Amino acid sequence: MGTSANKAKKRAQIRFMRKVIFVLFSLCLIMFLTDIICVIVLIAKNAMNKSPKTTIISSITSTTADTSDSSSETTEPTTETTVPAATIQELLPANDLAEAYWGPLPAVTEVKTATHNNVHGIYCAAAAKLDANIELAKKTDINAFVIDLKDETNGVLFNSDNEFAKSMKLWSYKRDSDGNEEWKDMGNYVQSLYDLEAVVKKCHDNNITVIGRIVCFNDLSLAHNHPEMSIKDESGNSMKFKLEKYHQFANPYNSDVWDFLIDLAIEAIEKGVDEIQFDYVRFPTISTKSGEKPYFGPEDSTPTRIDAINRFLQTARRKIQDTYGVPLTADVFGIILSSELDGKLIGQGWSTIGLTGVDAVCPMVYPSHYATNTVLNGKNFDKPDLYPYEIMYNALVMGADEAAQTGYATVRPYVQAFTASYLGDGKYLSYKNNPEPVKAQIKAINDAGFSEWILWNASADYEGKYN
Repeated sequence: MGTSANKAKKRAQIRFMRKVIFVLFSLCLIMFLTDIICVIVLIAKNAMNKSPKTTIISSITSTTADTSDSSSETTEPTTETTVPAATIQELLPANDLAEAYWGPLPAVTEVKTATHNNVHGIYCAAAAKLDANIELAKKTDINAFVIDLKDETNGVLFNSDNEFAKSMKLWSYKRDSDGNEEWKDMGNYVQSLYDLEAVVKKCHDNNITVIGRIVCFNDLSLAHNHPEMSIKDESGNSMKFKLEKYHQFANPYNSDVWDFLIDLAIEAIEKGVDEIQFDYVRFPTISTKSGEKPYFGPEDSTPTRIDAINRFLQTARRKIQDTYGVPLTADVFGIILSSELDGKLIGQGWSTIGLTGVDAVCPMVYPSHYATNTVLNGKNFDKPDLYPYEIMYNALVMGADEAAQTGYATVRPYVQAFTASYLGDGKYLSYKNNPEPVKAQIKAINDAGFSEWILWNASADYEGKYN
């Protein structure tokens, strides 16, 4: 009896162990199959997520020394790599009208964060008086030079290789009191007045930041060479603007114009420029020679002028600042800080232009540019040029609330450093050997809560004006 019971007990234990082993084996098999399925799903998802807009194709081709014999060429199989577009959160609300008119903003595969330049700068035209201004920088807190890459009358000033620019002629335009016009061929649109890389090196050797200035839409020669890129009336005629010296303007709605300006900026960056500054980022005044109105499309499907300027800056910012990590800044009229109507007419909205993502906006708050009996911040100024501190301070205070918005660009005002003798006796201050007006404006900037500035003198002559 005892022996039989022991044998039965052992058989029961063996059956139990077999069941345990079977269960463990089944679990292992299930886990193995699950892993296989997961791998298959991941591969399928990866294939589905490939985007044709962000695909980089690299082909490797090897040839023999005798390239004339095509049979000696061997080409390796093409390899395909997917680079996903980066997600960029715009500060301005989505604009369906702008999206329909210009299409989506350009994608950026890798966003490079631009390092902000804390600027105390001077405008140096086409690298004019470079040595003298470097010496001035050594003696003062000046740390940046604004150098013209392209201006409104002389075309491209540096040694550019841009093929579109090199294909154009430079034109001058005159109009006498009887309305007779004279056009004159001034040679090449690309002037090559200086070697940009050499200028950049000289500035960098002296710890000076180089800001490349590009005049955008006030470009007589661009508009004359390419009327299709100019502002036209509803009949298709290229227009001349009375208060802009009867000049033609490039059309800020035209994305081909945008591409040209952006390409010039990128070329300058590749030559070492530290920052790009767009000037004349605006429309001309309404007044025209013909009396006709500019036409940009049907009213119900055409974005506003402010939309056009903002969209251009957003596009340029993505292609320049986000792509290369180089700050992009924009010059604006000082009047838009105090007049919303003027902003709408020229396409510069103070409340929104600083939300385009550009690194800085540079309002040109020159006392000489304000009309007699201008009222700013509730105060009347009979002869504005005589009040450098008050004009600068009150203009900036009027725009301070908008500039305090989350994400708003740095406010970097331009400071008048020239004598506006054209205003007439008793209506202007002399800046000759007189640094006080510049000091007063800089103090006003600081008192208004800002810290950066750029001095403007068209001749790049700051001797006796700043110390």
